[in-house]
Amino acid sequence: MTDRSPRILQLLPALGDGGVERGTLEMAAYLSRKGIKHYVASAGGPLLAPLTETGAHHFDLAVGRKSPFAINANASRLARLIDEHEIDIVHARSRAPAWVGWLAAARAKRKPHFLTTFHGVYSHGNRFKRAYAGVMLKGPLVVANSAFIRDHIIAVYGFPADRIIVAPRGVDTAVFDPDAITADEIAQVRSELGAQTGEPLIAIVGRITDWKGHRYLVEALALARNKDFHLAIIGSGSASVIAELEALIAEQGLADRVTITGSRRDIPAVMAAADIAVSASTRPEAFGRVSIEAQVMATPVIATGHGGSLETVIDGKTGYLVPPASAKGFADAIDIALSDREALAAMGRTARAHVLANFTVETMLEKEFSAYERLLAEDR
Repeated sequence: MTDRSPRILQLLPALGDGGVERGTLEMAAYLSRKGIKHYVASAGGPLLAPLTETGAHHFDLAVGRKSPFAINANASRLARLIDEHEIDIVHARSRAPAWVGWLAAARAKRKPHFLTTFHGVYSHGNRFKRAYAGVMLKGPLVVANSAFIRDHIIAVYGFPADRIIVAPRGVDTAVFDPDAITADEIAQVRSELGAQTGEPLIAIVGRITDWKGHRYLVEALALARNKDFHLAIIGSGSASVIAELEALIAEQGLADRVTITGSRRDIPAVMAAADIAVSASTRPEAFGRVSIEAQVMATPVIATGHGGSLETVIDGKTGYLVPPASAKGFADAIDIALSDREALAAMGRTARAHVLANFTVETMLEKEFSAYERLLAEDR
């Protein structure tokens, strides 16, 4: 290595719309602000344009392909790019890209540092799955996106705690700023989400899949004593899963109280418009950005009490934690939350302060960047 600033290469399958992708984009912008030359290898996608706006150089490489032949071929190509662009750190953000990055780092003449970030709980039910996921631990350091994931890495893989850097996900407070959303915008969003004037609005944002728990929230509407609220389901999903959810809504006689909108890009405004946000996942979320995105907009959260929610939601202070897959738990929490609208608003203000103190993008990036610094310190 030389005395010049380091060159960082991030690897991920594609530049779609998810937590891994947004984390990559946020790190690219952070490196740009520091004047550090940075690169990303992926199959491209909707976030390619904003990525290139950060000054990142993009390698069009399908590093998310899982076949051994594709991994081997991509590793050889990436090794050449590592040498050509004098990459110092290869940072992989999921398993197939990690295999490509690890092999490429070994094959390159330059021998860059190899680093991974655990963004979730990977399948590890048998030795083959554990071996496949084990590539995430082949570097000297691992970044975990929550304390829950750190504990998982230690318990399942026996990885040393002192080699794990916890960098909890964070929100961009310039984007998620309640003062930047006008009353007219809130009124417009509320109307689009189906809420009447003065009617409490509950929002659940995220991909519509079985494990995100939408059905339990719909069932909670029928169980809650308070019937004076509207539920907005924001997100995309397979046609079959959405059809099942629509059938459940009709079966419960709730068609006039639920709106399914599809994906929206104005999530800060959605969160500001909602009185309550919900994270209903039946499996533990590795972190769960929805909870902090709602809270930073001063909107309390009702979340299932496992995984990352145990770190981001303070039960009774910034929101409510309920048992997973429990329609009654959601119904009870909704009744409590809506029983005192002034107390709910005060809870929202506490929630915003909680996120600003603990879960900002800047804090996340500083902690993740500290992993780069530890690796580069070895060269000095």
